[in-house]
Amino acid sequence: MADRESDGLPGPRAEPRQPAPAPLNLSLLRTFLAVHRTGSYTAAAPLLGLSQPTVTTQIRSLEHHLGRQLFEREPRGVTATPYADELAEQVAGPIDALAAVAERTPLREGVPAPPVHLAGPADFLGSCALRVLAPLVADGVRLRVTTGLSEDLLEGLRAGRHDLVISARRPRGRALTAVPLADEEFVLVASPEWAERIGPDRVAAEGPAALCGVPLVTYAEDLPIARRYWRHVFGRRLTAQAALTMPDLRGVLSAVSAGAGVTVLPGYLCRAELASGALVPLLTPEDPPINTAYLVERPGTADNPHVALVRDHLLREARTW
Repeated sequence: MADRESDGLPGPRAEPRQPAPAPLNLSLLRTFLAVHRTGSYTAAAPLLGLSQPTVTTQIRSLEHHLGRQLFEREPRGVTATPYADELAEQVAGPIDALAAVAERTPLREGVPAPPVHLAGPADFLGSCALRVLAPLVADGVRLRVTTGLSEDLLEGLRAGRHDLVISARRPRGRALTAVPLADEEFVLVASPEWAERIGPDRVAAEGPAALCGVPLVTYAEDLPIARRYWRHVFGRRLTAQAALTMPDLRGVLSAVSAGAGVTVLPGYLCRAELASGALVPLLTPEDPPINTAYLVERPGTADNPHVALVRDHLLREARTW
């Protein structure tokens, strides 16, 4: 039988071959993940070792490659689109795993690991965290400790200035990961002299009216801990003004123990003074207010093995606080 060519019949036409899509540059995904976690091109840049214009260019290249918008500009930073949220969920695990392998620097014998930058409230670090971390320091772990307010310290963590932050509040968004570290129970206390002047069981009977005229010692001018105690225990708003403010609860403890007035303190901080009688609890509510402290870090960025060592040790020892 003659073939089609010899019969003069046209043969089947070959379909034009589509060009293969260009491979996606993994560095663009790494930049995307940093922007998604920090919520800002500017904040992501130092974490990546890039300039802000370079970050912007890489995000635009990724958007062009995917044919989708990833972020919407806001007055402060950017907001991820739903597509970007889905993409981040898909790539975060693999990118973090690759980064951990690529960025890990083997520790050579005789060369110390970099210091671990730990941040948190001064009173909590001084009374709890540093006490339990002392054995690690004795074994060669180096610590660099920064104190301050939770909001400022969390911003420093996002910017790469800290490795771990102990925070009095859980951070929002996906840029940081937080796990509960410890619960602190608040106690209304005074010196024995003030407790005698106020009268036994009077606060339980009369509520905050029993404290009228008693100086209030607090952490800050807006009375953050005391306001919460008043609202939770007494069911009313605290309207008093502070007689003394000290932005370190250890100073508040010292002043009240010396007879300055009354205050609200976390139980871990004044446990010894309550046991010795240097401070007296003015009320023992059935449902005292409790605040949770969180241990916070940036995911996928710690190539220093001592960071994990400090983190795990804090979480383990926190059960004893």
